[in-house]
Amino acid sequence: MQKIIIIIALLLNLLYADILKNDLQYELSPYLKQHETNPVNWMPWGEKAFEKAKKENKPIYLSIGYSTCHWCHVMARESFTNKEIAKKLNKDFISIKVDREELPQVDSYFQEIYQKINKRKGGWPLNIFLTSNKEPFYVSTYLPPSKELFSEGLDTLIPNLANRYKNDYKSILEDVKQIKDSSVVVKGIAKNISSDTLSKSIYESYDEEHSGFGHGRKFPQAAKLSLMMDLAFLNNDKLLLQNSYDMLDFMALRGLYDHIEGGFYRYTSDSSWEIAHFEKMLYNQAELLPIYVRAYNRTNGELYKDVVDETIAMLDKRFLKDALYYSASDTDSSNHKEGDFFVFSVDEVKGAMQNNPYKEEIEDSLDFVMEGNFHGNVHLNFYTKSRPKGFKEFRDDLSKIRENKEYPFIDKKINTAWNSMMIEALYNASFIDKKYKVKADKHLESLTAVMFDKGELHHQTLIGLKPTQKGLLEDYSFFIGALLAGYEIDYDENKLGFAEYLLSRSLNHFYRNGEWYLSNDNMNIRATLVDKYYTSPLSKMLQNIIKLASLKDSFKYERIVVSTLANINHELSVSQSNAPAAARAYLMQSLDMVTIKSAKARLVKDALKIKNIKYPYVLSKKTDDYEYLACTMRRCFSKEEKLDDIIKAIEQTVKK
Repeated sequence: MQKIIIIIALLLNLLYADILKNDLQYELSPYLKQHETNPVNWMPWGEKAFEKAKKENKPIYLSIGYSTCHWCHVMARESFTNKEIAKKLNKDFISIKVDREELPQVDSYFQEIYQKINKRKGGWPLNIFLTSNKEPFYVSTYLPPSKELFSEGLDTLIPNLANRYKNDYKSILEDVKQIKDSSVVVKGIAKNISSDTLSKSIYESYDEEHSGFGHGRKFPQAAKLSLMMDLAFLNNDKLLLQNSYDMLDFMALRGLYDHIEGGFYRYTSDSSWEIAHFEKMLYNQAELLPIYVRAYNRTNGELYKDVVDETIAMLDKRFLKDALYYSASDTDSSNHKEGDFFVFSVDEVKGAMQNNPYKEEIEDSLDFVMEGNFHGNVHLNFYTKSRPKGFKEFRDDLSKIRENKEYPFIDKKINTAWNSMMIEALYNASFIDKKYKVKADKHLESLTAVMFDKGELHHQTLIGLKPTQKGLLEDYSFFIGALLAGYEIDYDENKLGFAEYLLSRSLNHFYRNGEWYLSNDNMNIRATLVDKYYTSPLSKMLQNIIKLASLKDSFKYERIVVSTLANINHELSVSQSNAPAAARAYLMQSLDMVTIKSAKARLVKDALKIKNIKYPYVLSKKTDDYEYLACTMRRCFSKEEKLDDIIKAIEQTVKK
């Protein structure tokens, strides 16, 4: 009898557990799953939710975030588990949750609206209140549960908006119109675009004191840093080149970098690269690695090589499964304390250096952080030009302390675009160590097996599950980028052929009447040249097509690039280096890609030398020729037996 009672109780628990879950219980996104037991009646983005809003004549509350977002967690704890706030939302709104990593096109659309209204970038969580026709009438980032100095609280905002929607709909429509009017692009004054104007724009945004871009929170901005290095060589600007190395040093030695097990955090919350926002995103690692490879190849600076090796090792330890990489790890530890896993007590740091023969040098390099620079704890920052002597032993001792802590939550979804970025990074890293080429090939094979099905790419999935979400522009852009990077390592024609095939699918899915779109659906969200948290998919695609045009001598591809650049020319001319990946594409096209052609054996032997040519827009292509041939799309201008002579011809011929 007792066993029967226990079985019934268990069945009832299972039954009520299902009842108490909202519609997010049927989703796969780790972020959406975090909210499936909220008392808010969340629904995923889709027709079911939109039809419900229209049928019930209710406004929509749209909440956009992602699984490793600190302030998303804060808002969830404060408001979405609050039964009173949930009751208000459930009564008067249709509530929709969006994972910005699952639906980046939706996030991009509403982030753009936020930026145009507020004249500054948004972020996450992003909160949008919409009419039942999906027209926004109130947009905000983090909202507190009750009134604060900076914002009205959800406890009063929700009923106020609901009351206006029911009883004063005219005022809601006025807000809709105001937002629409604010969203109209006001064209700035067009300027010429050249390597000179772009350099000027870089200098204007560069923080000389702290070696980074902007004077507030510091983000790596990998695309802008890549453009900066290009311009330094194009303009023979030694100061600009030194600034780029200084920035790489600051990011590797200060608080943006995890000095214990490697890898970069997403950004620092201060202007001097000291205090990290402790998320680790796969895309950050992937986009920064090639820049450190580039710096090492030109300087032989050991710090740069260490960063590459350590970051890849960290990803393999924390993010790797079945030759695929997870998406991100959280800033919060399991105790909900921000950065708790990554920081140390003052006593722990002192203990780790106690028996180190270089104790004084280490302490001097840490400077004031030994007093505690993060809520009384120590977040490591080195205030020297290189790591201090005794660093390895100091790091190993602190690593043992970390072993007793639980690593923060990891978002285990497999994202095609971000894995592709990482594969491209590994191909680049093979210029430091050939083992990374083998690793890149393995990851490419695994990603293709999982995400390429019936002739199409897919966007993301969880390991062990078949992907169902069709690929987005970003997936095709970065996958093609990985294939092209791989081709320049081993000259495998299959990689080049696959890249061309994916480009044909991209043109079919995302390119219409000279415009590029983020997804192949009825949302019709246009791709922009703005690099947000990582490189613009549109700009990456343009770079890919320029490379394919050069490698395949295709005027058809070139015409697509010229047409796209013509459509965005005014915006780019106004943005200058604030759209760095698009600016790089513009320079690649306007200054000419140069392709070095020769026999495969010669190209492989001289790969590093070709990579280090000062002119940044050089490709290499396998041919039957023994001699080296340097060509643009329309002419071959040098044929030499020695590569050094070809390099000299390139640097003399190509003018800015």
